[in-house]
Amino acid sequence: MRNIIIIFTLFSLLISCSKSKSKIKSKTSASDSISYYFSKYNNNNLRDHEKIEYLNKVKSIILSSENSNTLRELNYDLISKYYEVKSWEDYKIASKVLLKNSLSANDLINTAKSYRSFGNYYLQTQQPDSAFSYYTKSEKIYLKLKDDEGISTILSKKGLIQFNAGDYLGADLSFSKALVVIKKLNDNQKRYSILIQLGLNSNQLKEYYKSIDYFNEALDIVRKNNLKNNYEESVCLSNIGLIYQNLKDHSRAMFYFDQSLRFDGLKEDFPVAYSNIIDNLGYSKLQKKDLKDLPNLFFESLEIRKKLQDTSAMVISYIHISEYYSEIKDDQKALKYANLALSLAKSNKNPIDLLYSLKQASVVDNDQAANYSDYYLRITDSLQIAERNSKDRFAKIQLETNEIIEENEGLAEKNRNLLYVFVVTFILVVLLFVVRAQRARTRELLYKQAQQKANEDIYNLMMSQQAIIDESRSKEKKRLAQDLHDGVLGRMFGLRLNLDSLNSNNDEEAVQKRFELLNELKTIEQDIREISHDLNREKQVLINNFVSIVHNLLEEQKNAFDAEVSYTIDNNVNWDKIGNAIKINLYRILQEGLQNINKYANAKNIFVEIKGDEENVYLKIKDDGIGFDVNKKSKGIGMQNMISRTHDCKGIIDITSKKDEGTKIVITIPIETNQPLIIPQE
Repeated sequence: MRNIIIIFTLFSLLISCSKSKSKIKSKTSASDSISYYFSKYNNNNLRDHEKIEYLNKVKSIILSSENSNTLRELNYDLISKYYEVKSWEDYKIASKVLLKNSLSANDLINTAKSYRSFGNYYLQTQQPDSAFSYYTKSEKIYLKLKDDEGISTILSKKGLIQFNAGDYLGADLSFSKALVVIKKLNDNQKRYSILIQLGLNSNQLKEYYKSIDYFNEALDIVRKNNLKNNYEESVCLSNIGLIYQNLKDHSRAMFYFDQSLRFDGLKEDFPVAYSNIIDNLGYSKLQKKDLKDLPNLFFESLEIRKKLQDTSAMVISYIHISEYYSEIKDDQKALKYANLALSLAKSNKNPIDLLYSLKQASVVDNDQAANYSDYYLRITDSLQIAERNSKDRFAKIQLETNEIIEENEGLAEKNRNLLYVFVVTFILVVLLFVVRAQRARTRELLYKQAQQKANEDIYNLMMSQQAIIDESRSKEKKRLAQDLHDGVLGRMFGLRLNLDSLNSNNDEEAVQKRFELLNELKTIEQDIREISHDLNREKQVLINNFVSIVHNLLEEQKNAFDAEVSYTIDNNVNWDKIGNAIKINLYRILQEGLQNINKYANAKNIFVEIKGDEENVYLKIKDDGIGFDVNKKSKGIGMQNMISRTHDCKGIIDITSKKDEGTKIVITIPIETNQPLIIPQE
């Protein structure tokens, strides 16, 4: 069953790896295709409809591709490019796709970007309420992410919506917050833009000197940081002139208007700004009764505005021209241009333009002055109501958006709590399972350790008994050798001397007999000497019982497993000098090493070598198996036991292994001399 689980797990991993590779390949392919179409889009020779075709292909790829962070980033790039070509419906669709994928992936930054894109869409399609709502949603996420760039951009856009709707207090709050964030970003271009907006907004709030401060600060940024071109400086100067115009300080106003006109290329590169400046300059001249260059300044401004089809600005031009002719007492022309302004304002349906036109018409047309004044009051009342409604509407949108976000956050909090409960429960169950498994494993280990200890005790007793036997055997051999040498051999030697003394008898028979006996005694003496020498040599050539045990272990390995085993044991090792503790540990290390090879190595050949010198005994175990990572901590205790046993003997263990190159273990243990034998007590 366990093997089946392992196979199934491996199969699942292989499938998941295969899927991951295919996903990576798919993502890479989609990204490459999108990059290709974007490069085509960047061709400046293409018309907008041709660029849109390439962008639509990118949109199709994103819709058919799997949701990923890379695809979401490319989706936002697509949205930006739709904005450039003003393809608003495609822009909206791409924003929907980004929002859906970002919410699905819990991608906060791209969720904020998608809300921001929806705000841009509704702002461009003249739906400020919806734009404000989406900007507020985006702002909440940017605040959570502490994304200063996103926060400042959203606050600026909200401020513009409030400014255009006449909610100047709300706009002032949004712009002021944006300015605080932008100062941290150290973005001079953005800071300049926000200061201009704050100046214009303060002008509407009739905080004229505060407005001048904002414009002067913006002007200082332009001059110190050398921004894009002279246009920014011209804007600052003309706006300061406009504030002084509102303060009725027309001399200063004219000075600043003249300063703003001194930059080359202003008329050609920025016709809107140029037409506004000369119109305002003409108006201040008119108020100062300085009619030089009038009405030429008004007519020049009017012609530019006609070309630009800026109807609101054209209404202002007609009013100023009417005022000029009223000043020089040309009532017919004054009425003519007042009526042109009124007619254009009515067709344009702009209430502000209509108010200005009605005011001028009531001045130059005495017959209809009462009607114009009544009409003017009605529109003024409507505008005041609309302005109040706008303020309330934006406040309501902000409140409703906050409530929705708080409700969603509450639901998210509940979901998180449920998830936490589930995770904690799961962890407790897993911990209980692990504890039970660990207890069972601990019991098994304790049993194995007890069994191992018993084996060691048995082996220790065996070695002790063998030591006693060897000692008795050695003593017996020594006794026999001494008896033979000192007893029998001595007597034989005496007999030989006695016989040698009979040499005085010279008869032939005695001499022959004596000679034979002497030869026989020499033979016996030589035989006994050889026996004595053999008994003393036997101890040196007889292999200790430890070697027999090792030999039996290696032979069992040969018979029980498929791996070929070759081994060498150095007969010159003086095992008498080696203590029983070292022998036991060497035997257990060899036994554990063979078990590890049998379990994990898949080896075909095993080589074991035991040798020694006067100072150390060496054990080498080598196999040609699959090897393992020696730097990775082993989960089992076998290898740890081998290391521990080596250290107990004050030895050194060297483990060398590489993948598919087998494993080699070399153990060096110093020989401990004069160790007492372990003799069991009776």
